[in-house]
Amino acid sequence: MPKDTSTVPHTPNVKDARDWVRILSTYRDPSPTRSTFELCVTLGPFLLLWAAAWWSLSISLWLTLALSFVNAAFLLRLFAIQHDCGHGAFYKSRNLSDWLGRVIGVLTLTPYDVWRRAHSIHHSSAGNLGRRGIGDITTLTVTEYRALSPLRRFMYRLYRHPIVMFGLGPGYLFFLQNRLPMGLMAQSRYWISAMATNAAILAALGLILYFGGLMPILLIFVPTTLLAATAGVWLFYVQHQFEDTHWENDAEWDLHDAALHGSSHYVLPAVLQWLSANIGIHHVHHLYSRVPFYRLPEVLRDHAALADLHRLTIRQSFATARLHLWDERSKRLISFSNLPAIP
Repeated sequence: MPKDTSTVPHTPNVKDARDWVRILSTYRDPSPTRSTFELCVTLGPFLLLWAAAWWSLSISLWLTLALSFVNAAFLLRLFAIQHDCGHGAFYKSRNLSDWLGRVIGVLTLTPYDVWRRAHSIHHSSAGNLGRRGIGDITTLTVTEYRALSPLRRFMYRLYRHPIVMFGLGPGYLFFLQNRLPMGLMAQSRYWISAMATNAAILAALGLILYFGGLMPILLIFVPTTLLAATAGVWLFYVQHQFEDTHWENDAEWDLHDAALHGSSHYVLPAVLQWLSANIGIHHVHHLYSRVPFYRLPEVLRDHAALADLHRLTIRQSFATARLHLWDERSKRLISFSNLPAIP
């Protein structure tokens, strides 16, 4: 059943999720000028920082690493632009958006067409217990966890451990898993997307190796990508893995309620919000994914009820890393240590 929004704190005037969809549709049109500006102020610094880091190799390897770490923020923002391209929210032209997304996908190590399809599945099934598996973080219910063998329980605990989730996981996802069209192996178009992206990445790395040797790869490409990947995985995690998120069985699940109540509003300082392209305003994004990222703050300014809903500060977000299982009785994500006793 849909959640009773009258119980949501600080949002007495919150509307039904379907009402919000109609309201948000008025924000959907991107501005070609604004989109091009956002691309330039993201891609330009990314390329300049790459060049500066390469130049600094002859001065200080620590300076090179420092510049690479800063550049990870712009790579993350490029991924956010690729994300908007996938939703058709960056340019009105679908063809232009798709080709821009494919080019950026080489920089983010993400085959665009594969990612777009998997992400579309995520949007159409988020919070549905009967449709987990593609484009989301594996989350078991208490009942499912108890039914596992000891070995599989251990493997699930290992998967949900912060060292694996945010330490090893991002590198595995972007360097290895993205090289194949995982979950979409049966369709040739996704193999073409993955293999074409792989070929472009190899060509770029080959040029870097030819002109600069191994050091630019080890001290610029790898750390920039790893840090951006880690930040991206963390953002995706906190946007759906918070205590009072929304999961329902297929019969009770509703797309719009799941979007509104299963996505957080991650409140970030202005600089981090800009670098992450407002993706923390995730409940609005899930309600209407065609809203360009640069219009999301406008939505919150116009609608205080949405600004106050499911707010999650940086300090509060750290606690979400200790949540592991969906408790169907309490409708909450809980930790392994809070696993309820068998009734």
